[in-house]
Amino acid sequence: MSTIAALPNLHALSVMVLTVIALGLFMRERIPLETSSILVLAAIVGLFELFPYEDDGARLRAVDFFLGFGHEALVAVCALMVVGHGLVRTGALEPLGRWLGNSWAARPKLSFLLTLVTGASLSAFVNNTPIVVLLLPILVSVALRTGQSTSGILMPVGIATLIGGTATTIGTSTNLLVVSVAADMGLPRIGMFDFFKPAVMAAAVGIAFLWLVAPRISRERTPPMSDASPRLFTAQLRIPEGSEADGLKLSELRKKASGMVVSAIQRSKGTALVPLPDAVVRAGDSLLVSDTPARLKEYERAIGATLYSEDAPVDDEHPLTAPDQQIAEIVVTQGSPVEGVTLKFVRFLERYRLVALALHRDGRAVATLGPGLGDFKLATGDVLLVQGPRDQIAQMKRESELLVLDATADLPHHAKAGTALVIMGAVVVLAAIGVVSIAVSAVFGVAALVLTGCLNWRDVNQALSAPVILIVVA
Repeated sequence: MSTIAALPNLHALSVMVLTVIALGLFMRERIPLETSSILVLAAIVGLFELFPYEDDGARLRAVDFFLGFGHEALVAVCALMVVGHGLVRTGALEPLGRWLGNSWAARPKLSFLLTLVTGASLSAFVNNTPIVVLLLPILVSVALRTGQSTSGILMPVGIATLIGGTATTIGTSTNLLVVSVAADMGLPRIGMFDFFKPAVMAAAVGIAFLWLVAPRISRERTPPMSDASPRLFTAQLRIPEGSEADGLKLSELRKKASGMVVSAIQRSKGTALVPLPDAVVRAGDSLLVSDTPARLKEYERAIGATLYSEDAPVDDEHPLTAPDQQIAEIVVTQGSPVEGVTLKFVRFLERYRLVALALHRDGRAVATLGPGLGDFKLATGDVLLVQGPRDQIAQMKRESELLVLDATADLPHHAKAGTALVIMGAVVVLAAIGVVSIAVSAVFGVAALVLTGCLNWRDVNQALSAPVILIVVA
């Protein structure tokens, strides 16, 4: 006698309908993902609160749907987001980024393949967002220098990081969620590398396509770079005593700092050298360069220079290496204290406790060799790149005496980079060999990052993504 499967009850049908509605909401760009997620969660909680569900005498309570906030998968996702942010905050991955950037100058085709493989490999263990953040300025700079399509480089690399995320259980939040739900349903626990082999086989085909075919079929997209951020600032890189740049040729410095274009070299007041490739740089020289704030700071680290002038002495009262340092952009507006005068005249450093690093003047070349930045008369529309303590920049925003753009950025404290790499490695190894689950090892990692000073709680808060959290819960 044939049996007929029982039809879904009204609760099950309602949840199916809600699932379809949720998918529709997630595809609506005008509705934030976190809003859609909280609406779905509220709807299902309200449904089971108003219409209780019982099965064999056991009642499913509406508040049981809040257990997603404490689910092992969500704990692991959040902890890994924080651990990944630790690598960004300490600049642990920047040497790798510089190496990739330098390799583009010699063999661009092979470097493109290395970039795809590197992005995919890192994304197997770290959330792809910090990987993209690391590679984005490098690849945009490469595209602009070589005249290649930015979309033809950026899109394949972005997709490669997604492919790499499929190789391990911690590569993406989706993997973590599925593995945890499968374990909840009584299935054997999936190991970190259980689907590594098929993922690598698929990645080999995918990366080959992204390397050889995707750039040729990508549509050319011209980004509005003419007057949009990132702005280009003109600054001086001063070579201090004891710097590794002392005695090197300019061509050798360019190998250390890929993409750096030196427009002039000042050796002493009134003495300027032509920036020929074989020009030897000496301690005390100033290199005039123009680039984005992030790239200027990168050049500073790469060649052991200092991105400030004698006009702005750095001492215990005005340090540039404290862990709470930020860089920010300040616009010279009509009627502001610095309009039409020099920074020395208004005693900018003493008055605002900020060091002026560079200057952007739209549409005109700015030559700051000869007179220092402090002697340069500012005009309405100029944008100053400054560095200083976070609280001082925040106070300047509140006082509204100067217009501070929202393009502020925390500077990585590189002294902790090695510590962050060791902690990340320990998190992965402990979970991979089965000592503890990834949720436990990742929480240990977060605690270690905070206790060692790699991150503070403000950094932890910045690392957490509300859309990701609420999507996992919902």
